[in-house]
Amino acid sequence: MTTPKTLKTLGICTLFCLLNATPLVAQNLPTKGATFRNPILPGFYPDPSICRVNEDYYLITSTFEYFPGIPIFHSRDLVHWNQIGHVLERASQLELDSIRPSGGVYAPTVRYHNGTFYVINTLVGKRGNFVVTATNPAGPWSDPHWIENAPGIDPSLFFDDDGRAYYTGNIRLDTIPKDSKFRSIWLQELDLKSMKLIGDRSIILNEGALHGANNAEAPHLYKVQGMYYLMIAEGGTGDNHAVTIFRSKNLRGPYEGNKKNPILTHRHLGSEYPIACTGHADIVETQNGEWWMVLLGVRPYGGFHYNLGRETFLASVVWQDGWPVVNPGHGKVLEESVVPNLPPWRCPSTPACDNFDGNVLGFSWNVLRTPRESFYGLTDRPGFLRLKLRKEMITKWENPSFVGRRQQHINFSASTAMEFVPKNEHESAGLVLLQNSDFQFRVEVLRSVKDNLVRLTKRHAGKEETLAELPVATKRVYMKVEAIGQDYNFYVASVAGEWKVLREHVDGRTLSRTNAGGFVGTYIGMYASSNGAASKNVADFDWFEYKGE
Repeated sequence: MTTPKTLKTLGICTLFCLLNATPLVAQNLPTKGATFRNPILPGFYPDPSICRVNEDYYLITSTFEYFPGIPIFHSRDLVHWNQIGHVLERASQLELDSIRPSGGVYAPTVRYHNGTFYVINTLVGKRGNFVVTATNPAGPWSDPHWIENAPGIDPSLFFDDDGRAYYTGNIRLDTIPKDSKFRSIWLQELDLKSMKLIGDRSIILNEGALHGANNAEAPHLYKVQGMYYLMIAEGGTGDNHAVTIFRSKNLRGPYEGNKKNPILTHRHLGSEYPIACTGHADIVETQNGEWWMVLLGVRPYGGFHYNLGRETFLASVVWQDGWPVVNPGHGKVLEESVVPNLPPWRCPSTPACDNFDGNVLGFSWNVLRTPRESFYGLTDRPGFLRLKLRKEMITKWENPSFVGRRQQHINFSASTAMEFVPKNEHESAGLVLLQNSDFQFRVEVLRSVKDNLVRLTKRHAGKEETLAELPVATKRVYMKVEAIGQDYNFYVASVAGEWKVLREHVDGRTLSRTNAGGFVGTYIGMYASSNGAASKNVADFDWFEYKGE
């Protein structure tokens, strides 16, 4: 048991935690006519996939270059989700060494069959497609079973009524021009004992809803009332994203397209609609016979910018004339919708402030790429997160001493208390807002010619600009960022609560995917580095607080 910290030591963080433990997910219990607000998973949670086991629902999302990989959530009402672990939590499961930004873990699918959970996934930039399994969705999950001769991304699994398993993926055929983004959808049986593809491979969709449709991907197969349905994403992951669907009496086709395709898109709504880029969907039937769709989308703000990345949304589905209709009467994803017809369920809440009093980090924390050595700890100095200063830098495709969490709100504040004394001009530590290695803000304590100082650095398209500097004479430094939309404000303090302006009204669109490209959202976290030099120094973080509106 660690010794309790005093309120004086913890300052504003403890006061907030004691008075107002804010959950990361809403805690409203559904009543008749109750509504929920989208997104159901705010922040960087793209490419959702879902499955149901009796009354329990499980959902996973992509994580790209972040470790651990593939968060897994549990729910009983489809609205409130509790993270129960990560699918890929061991270095032996996930090789992300030197992976480029937005490489790594793409678009996993989760399915359940005969007592076993299956997650199938693509590791882009490394070995390709693989399957991991577990009997408990909270883990442990197996090491990867690599699937040979399985081209393309976004694989999915389908279990037919006879128990046979089928792999679906996308492929660029030799007949397609090299500059085309069109992909065909293929299917082949997967032997679950050997984890090898067997039998003949079939091209089950050679054309999307649009002739020569861009990026036909994310194929999911379903069987509903004796018919096979193939749902895919088209149009890429930007504002032309869409969900289209096809059906056949036979598993291997031919598949006919829904004349009302796309069944969901926001590309016709204009840039002012609050939800954009909707697509990459998966559907599930509840125990009460309702159908619901999970999908990705974005919330633009400050122009067509979305620092939070692609998030997980929920929409109702009904079947009419043998085809699914999304949000009947609306045909689009709504900011607020009536809750599913499911029993009330409350998931555990997460305090806004992490005091680092445990022995392991909470599920909301991630690092960049696969950690091959121990660089952080919670037991070296109980009650603190200790980061070792290492040569690795957050501006390179490395595994730096960085521990971060997602920005989940358009308006938010994040703060931390750090104890650190740089020993030379190479050493720095502090607070980072990270989009990728070339787009970020860093608030770092470092050594200058005369005194130590705290510096705010903007890194945009790989070019760095010092936005502000202030001298700092104390070992303990408080750092805070507050954002209202794209207006970011940075503060520092030597005494808790006595904030000094570092820089206000900074344009936050450096953190937007529109500028940075790629597929990830903004992370906020703690960072320490010796910037290429050897070091035995450490930085200790007393607490980290995140509040969103």
